Amino acid sequence: MTLASAIGEEVIAGNIKQFLLVLSVSLGVATLPQIFSWFRQIPYTLLLVIVGLGLAFVDIRLVNLSPELILLIFLPPLLFEAAWNLKWLELKQDFLPICLYAVLGVVISIVGVAIGLNQFAGLSLTTALLIGASLSATDPVSVTALFRELGVGSRLSTLMEGESLFNDGMAVVAFGFLVALPLGNARLQLQPILLQLFTVVGIGVAVGALIGFSISYLTQRFDLPLVEQSLTLVSAYGTYLIIEDLGGSGVIGVVTTGLILGNFGSRIGMNPRTRIIVSEFWEFLAFFVNSIVFLLIGDQIHFTSLAENLHIIGITVGAMILMRLIAIYLLSNLSTRLTSSEISLPDQTILWWGGLRGSVSIALALSVPTILPEREKIIATVFGVVLFTLLVQGLTIKPLLQKLNLLGDAPLRDRYLELLARYVALERVLQHLQTDHRPGIDQEFYRYQEALIKGELEDLQTEIDKLQTEYPNVKSFTLEQLRGELLAIEADTYAEFVRSGRLSKELAPMLQEVLQKGE
Repeated sequence: MTLASAIGEEVIAGNIKQFLLVLSVSLGVATLPQIFSWFRQIPYTLLLVIVGLGLAFVDIRLVNLSPELILLIFLPPLLFEAAWNLKWLELKQDFLPICLYAVLGVVISIVGVAIGLNQFAGLSLTTALLIGASLSATDPVSVTALFRELGVGSRLSTLMEGESLFNDGMAVVAFGFLVALPLGNARLQLQPILLQLFTVVGIGVAVGALIGFSISYLTQRFDLPLVEQSLTLVSAYGTYLIIEDLGGSGVIGVVTTGLILGNFGSRIGMNPRTRIIVSEFWEFLAFFVNSIVFLLIGDQIHFTSLAENLHIIGITVGAMILMRLIAIYLLSNLSTRLTSSEISLPDQTILWWGGLRGSVSIALALSVPTILPEREKIIATVFGVVLFTLLVQGLTIKPLLQKLNLLGDAPLRDRYLELLARYVALERVLQHLQTDHRPGIDQEFYRYQEALIKGELEDLQTEIDKLQTEYPNVKSFTLEQLRGELLAIEADTYAEFVRSGRLSKELAPMLQEVLQKGE
């Protein structure tokens, strides 16, 4: 018993050391752009992959990736954070194209890649289908982070993040079915496929919604920020584990729970301060997990295996990009015909080229059973394709945005909002000076201070007017910000009435419709 305890303690100590080593390297990479300005041109997640490749090149392996490590530990918080921050109103407007990309897009990707590998690389249909299924899950983390940095339109971010959240679940379901085929645990018939799909997705949505609404109403009963923050963390992991045990899609379940808590629970059950605390916690956790995941993706590359399967990787990349192009343009046009909302050609181009692959694809490839004969070939191919999408597509997305004139004017917006904030702050200072007359302080001093502040306010007003004249669209920044504040005030008021017992249920927001009618 003593020997077993000693061995267990040694294993735990070794795991902690490995974890601290990975974390230290990741945080070290995070500081590089602050020291060397050139690194600021590279998205942080891609910089991590490059550093991981450098470690792999000199054969330094920080830790061994496994599907359990990615799917059970890394994936739930990443899915929950993305769903928490995804606005339902924006998602609802583009729900049809997102569903088309996530469902039919996955089918097109799997079938197209499988046919290409079977016909041009000579791989068996089973192996080709498993590679296609592994690579059908998009992971545009670095792209959406770049969107936020450059001020790209929110609709494009919503389309990419929404598709990624839902097609992860579809890819996992499709992969599970295709793995079961060669093992004799499934039949390739339409009825069983549809039945399994509806069952897995249905369990995920139902249980995820139950957990999301339950926690939403539970947090109405108290105001304890740390407890509410902990509940969201437990819900992310708990939802995934419970639904997987029930035979459903844990990915779909976590996304459902995150959407409900982010758009409903955080409004009726959390005060504004708690909401900010929880949001900042999940922002930190996403940064933390992404830092580890992308570093390990680069670190797990085996250059010998890549070289041996280079022709298969090349064919897979070509087939995947072609199928992505067909899926995006075809389904976007279908969506436009079915709805009045058109997705512009430049947006479609970014959706096509920005469909990077990442941790989910690697986890699926690593989870291929060892009894399948070409398992190593599947893993090497998926790693090679993921590496291509991250380094080639990921590093060229910014020039493509510039070419298509989709870059937002984030620096201009930041400058304008900074001037507005200073103007409002100085106005409040001036109001305080005009109402606070303390005994013993000469009135001349007050007049002098007021004159200084009024002079600065005039200068700020001149700069604001100049920006509005040179860039007429700059006013939209303030209007968007004000509209968001008005909607938040409405939601917070309903939540206050519910918490105080003056309302028995949360009222549906009406201000959004009022503002839209006014426009």
